[in-house]
Amino acid sequence: MGITVNESAENYLETILVLSRTLPVVRSVDIANELGFKKSSVSVAMKNLREKEHITVTDAGFIYLTESGRAIAEMIRERHQLLSSWLAKLGVPEDIASEDACKLEHVLSVESFEAIKKHANAQFNKENK
Repeated sequence: MGITVNESAENYLETILVLSRTLPVVRSVDIANELGFKKSSVSVAMKNLREKEHITVTDAGFIYLTESGRAIAEMIRERHQLLSSWLAKLGVPEDIASEDACKLEHVLSVESFEAIKKHANAQFNKENK
């Protein structure tokens, strides 16, 4: 995918995506509450994401993902969901699986993730026959 973003930015974009599925609008305060960060820290991050054109922010403070922001967020979300469910299936407690998935989702190459995804999906399909 040619877009490189740091881990923190990926986490913010993923959080915006997740919140946008449950809230009518996403604001900085919602992100701060979700992540347990200070609103000032979130404001700095939103400024950086806006400058990189991964989000837009309305005058009322509503945050929306741009096409590039959504692509990154969906990629990270897919990685998180697959890795955490795969680790849980391997017997890792769910809270630890989710925490480890959070770390792994940012450092795996596209090639490694695709190989894990292919293997995990093959195992899942075999188990459900």
